[in-house]
Amino acid sequence: MTRIFLISGLCLSLAACATARDQRMAQGAMIGGAGGAIIGGVTTGTTGGAVVGGVAGAAIGAAGADMTRPRYHKQKRCSYNDEQQREVCTYRY
Repeated sequence: MTRIFLISGLCLSLAACATARDQRMAQGAMIGGAGGAIIGGVTTGTTGGAVVGGVAGAAIGAAGADMTRPRYHKQKRCSYNDEQQREVCTYRY
């Protein structure tokens, strides 16, 4: 039980220092991992099934959260900036 609280606290502290996109993916991974672990454990009746379900659920949850994130820009324009020696993009809303 102590491990669960320790891991949860670590995940929450890492998620607090990220961008909005990273936070969304971390939340999706936590929700998917918890759901996958419950389903995997109940379905197989073993700890191994819960672990596999949790890992698969976390991966699917993070990917799903990233794919469904809101996109705020309507138009994107990119040009090469000689001073920065890289491509710079601007977005119109």
